[in-house]
Amino acid sequence: MPMDMMDHDVFERRESAARSYCRSMPAIFTRASGSELMDDEGNRWIDFLAGCSSLNYGHNDADMKTALIEHISSDGVAQGLDLHTNVKSAFLNAFESYILAPRKMDHRVMFTGPTGANAVEAAMKIARKSTGRTNVIAFTNGFHGVTAGALAATGNGYHRGGAGMDTNGVTRLPFDGYADGVDSAELLEQMLSDPSSGVDAPAAILFETVQGEGGLNAASPEWVRRMADIAHKHGALLIIDDIQAGSGRTGHFFSFEEMGVTPDIVTMAKSVSGFGLPMALVLVRPKHDIFGPAEHNGTFRGNTHAFVTARVAIEKFWSDDRFEKELADKAEMLTKALKKVAAEVPGATLKGRGLMQGVDVGTGELASEICARAFENGLIIETSGNEDQVVKVLAPLTTSETTFRKGFDILLSATRETMAGKTQIAAE
Repeated sequence: MPMDMMDHDVFERRESAARSYCRSMPAIFTRASGSELMDDEGNRWIDFLAGCSSLNYGHNDADMKTALIEHISSDGVAQGLDLHTNVKSAFLNAFESYILAPRKMDHRVMFTGPTGANAVEAAMKIARKSTGRTNVIAFTNGFHGVTAGALAATGNGYHRGGAGMDTNGVTRLPFDGYADGVDSAELLEQMLSDPSSGVDAPAAILFETVQGEGGLNAASPEWVRRMADIAHKHGALLIIDDIQAGSGRTGHFFSFEEMGVTPDIVTMAKSVSGFGLPMALVLVRPKHDIFGPAEHNGTFRGNTHAFVTARVAIEKFWSDDRFEKELADKAEMLTKALKKVAAEVPGATLKGRGLMQGVDVGTGELASEICARAFENGLIIETSGNEDQVVKVLAPLTTSETTFRKGFDILLSATRETMAGKTQIAAE
């Protein structure tokens, strides 16, 4: 069938029921540029989802696209396993020069299979092999992927139920601020210091500094530092999952910058490729880089095309501090806009930090209605949280001020219209 003759029924007829985002956004998208998506009927949407933060630099960045087209047109290597290639060398040099060295990070870069879950699997395996222990400390509302090992550390019961088997090897504790009056760092310290607590000595402590799918719960710098101290005191590795919160999403390249910690392991994926291409990696300190050749394997470890675009992204956005300053200004703009949205919903609260913020409107039903109305009016936005009650903004970091404000206006109008409709129903 020609590309311009869309079969709208084929998705229902042939695609698995596991499909997700498309259920609430029933359009056939054909083009994308910057912070906008277009469908086959000529409709346009402002994109506040950005591939669930895998498009931090927007759709089809011109410089990345040019570099990728040049690489392909010159017969550059398309599939390189883990062979040495010129584009891998260029990426590693850029990553070393502009990301690792300025932050005094001595980590080595391990390329895993192209998903974030695979990076988490590798990180947990490294910690277990390095320490000789099996237990991993994870936290309520954490999300680390849905493959078996990573799934054990994921808090969401719906996703864990999809495994069809027991998920083991993880002890789960309250995340920062999860339970009123409970200092979870103090609780963990007490449990690890008590030989009768029932918690085995851990191989690692694993968490996101901002829980993306868990509802934009942001850990305080103090809590993160205490977790680092606890990990090192008790012989565990500190693993920070920066798959969604990293690559600039929270204001700096890494979400833990300026918190005074150096993780033993960092997992990255989503926007690390710059262009939305599949790519995942694990940053591991040299003393823990203990896998033998191919001990964590995968045909597609290291996406050669992603090396091309990732190198451009680093050189374009992270070679100086101009981009970070822009992110700080945009984060302030986002906070102000979301305060207006929250004011329309009784009891609503702001969540997250940086350009990873949202509004907790209380129920998943209300959040979904707001997002659905926003979609009808030209804005793509999604929910997160343990009950999908958070309207979450993940706009491309490169979104212009004009487009941002248009998107904010649509979101505010959608919220007002939704609340007005509920008021009318209640009155009737």
